[in-house]
Amino acid sequence: MSNFLTPQARMARAQHDLRIGLPILLGDGLLVAAVETLDAAGFSGICALGPPDLVLSAARAETLKARVYSGDHARIALPLGADLRWLHASADPAADLNYPMKGPYQSRRDNPDAAGCRAALTLLRRAHLLPAALVLRLDAPPAGLTMLSLDEIAQAAAPQLREVAGARVPLHVSAAGRVLVFRDDHGDEEHYAVEIGAPDRAKPVLARLHSACFTGDVIGSQKCDCGAQLQAALAAIGQAGAGVLLYLNQEGRGIGLANKMRAYGLQDQGFDTVEANHRLGFADDERDFTIGAQILRKMGFRAVRLMTNNPAKVARMNSCGLNVVERVPLAVGRTVENAGYLDTKAAKSGHLL
Repeated sequence: MSNFLTPQARMARAQHDLRIGLPILLGDGLLVAAVETLDAAGFSGICALGPPDLVLSAARAETLKARVYSGDHARIALPLGADLRWLHASADPAADLNYPMKGPYQSRRDNPDAAGCRAALTLLRRAHLLPAALVLRLDAPPAGLTMLSLDEIAQAAAPQLREVAGARVPLHVSAAGRVLVFRDDHGDEEHYAVEIGAPDRAKPVLARLHSACFTGDVIGSQKCDCGAQLQAALAAIGQAGAGVLLYLNQEGRGIGLANKMRAYGLQDQGFDTVEANHRLGFADDERDFTIGAQILRKMGFRAVRLMTNNPAKVARMNSCGLNVVERVPLAVGRTVENAGYLDTKAAKSGHLL
């Protein structure tokens, strides 16, 4: 059966195991478990194998006043009597006000597993989990766990998407609507293309790369401008008579809805959207814009008129071989509630508003 497991399949399996609370093995025997999904039985089972350490992102470690010796992460010795509640509170900044006394933290200067710890946090971010891991070096790892080499993670190819279904869907902006579903070989989320009319493949297509936003698109949140942008983009394409809206399942700039809600909680404590992401251990933006470029190319397009306020998105499309001949502004949806959010996007993320 192992012959069927490609590196992409092993990565997908490893991320799934971490999400359901199972540990995995990285490299030549580094046991890794996601703190967020670890339960009492799993914690006890790992401790029975030996004393584990806690690995946190550098940003989270600095918030906790823990020294960072490994560049982008810290490996911290568990204090005597540390329990699952301590681990969860150490991993999640949303719990800081409820559990303020957690330290002092003793970081390990020597970390021979630095590459493995770094890879563990990468997998956790990809799985939309908090970048906090329990790690333990084992000479004789238990059987049955998903194993992944560090080379497989470092050399993993970009996901390859394929169209798996499509059908006519009349829309309120145009009766000539069609929805295509794309799936990748990593087992990640599916992505959707909404094609309106019959865009000429030989000409630049009016297009929007829209990242999923449950709160803004579905329930009408006023904390962002996403819902307004979605509707405005569809209306513009409908009025033009032809174009494509890509709906990419990269919620919360790629950190997932649960972490987005954690970020909202931090924003309520006074942090802006970028600071909140950093405190959680994520980058400003974890999205993969190459997915959108790949879908458009598979649909036969080579040039676009891109509806966006984000110059980084334009640059990324151009770097993927998709010629952005025009940036079409989409500055809509500003409210009293999201003014600070939009100002932060302009000041810190370079959005042109």
